[in-house]
Amino acid sequence: MKNRKQHVLACAHKLFIDKGFQATSIQDILDESKIAKGTLYNYFSSKNELLIELFKMLYIKMEKERDDLLLGEDPTDIHVFVKQFELQMETNRANKLISLFEEVIFINDPELKQFIRNGQMRMLSWVHQRFVQIFGYEKRDYLWDCAIMFLGILNHNIRYYSMTHNKLDIPRVVHFSINRLVNIVEDVSKTGEVLLEADVMDRLFPEDASKSRGSLCQIINELKTDIRDTIEGEKITELLDFIHDEFSAINSREPRRFLVESAMKTLGEYEVVHRHKGWNKLKDLVLN
Repeated sequence: MKNRKQHVLACAHKLFIDKGFQATSIQDILDESKIAKGTLYNYFSSKNELLIELFKMLYIKMEKERDDLLLGEDPTDIHVFVKQFELQMETNRANKLISLFEEVIFINDPELKQFIRNGQMRMLSWVHQRFVQIFGYEKRDYLWDCAIMFLGILNHNIRYYSMTHNKLDIPRVVHFSINRLVNIVEDVSKTGEVLLEADVMDRLFPEDASKSRGSLCQIINELKTDIRDTIEGEKITELLDFIHDEFSAINSREPRRFLVESAMKTLGEYEVVHRHKGWNKLKDLVLN
């Protein structure tokens, strides 16, 4: 069933790119995927729900690949962040996600609007969390403003670069934007200017959740790096990826505790995991 559902999503994605979301009918999706209408509605209650599931599928994959770029790397290295953002933009371009977002953003569907808003908030939260790692916790009071400015600078640079050039040079745009951001961080740190107070923003993005996701990702990446060349490495990596996906910020549902507990129990049976320095911290984050 899972493969069949993914097949429907892939067919719908192709149609949305070729024809546009609103111009694609349910019948078009049925014809393209060669399934019955009843089967489609077993998976999705509406075309809008199908689109949301498509976005989730693509972004779960992207976020995993983005997090994997931290494997064995220093999270304070700004060049790693640049690579992560380049990957994200390449994913958006390859899947035409920006044009899809622009087409559906004005559709009067509360669930779709909320999903898009959650996605924007999730991106801001991730950028802020990475900026804290890169620029230091002592500058966190300024980094919400800086994260917002960075996303604004980057989005407008992309828009106007695309209007004036035949091809979008993603590395050039990202590097230019992040270089401006470095200067901004230094400037606001010296002047002490704050537009959006950290305590106000922390109420929108609870610090504990943000720090826990960051710590969880870091520990999982460290474990995957250390066990990569072991005999059990492939099986352990699959379990770690499952746990990472369950706690991913993109999931609207709560992690499935009984499955997570089962995965953690199996992980604990591997000696290479049990004796790892991050194992107890991983248990605290996942099981408590």
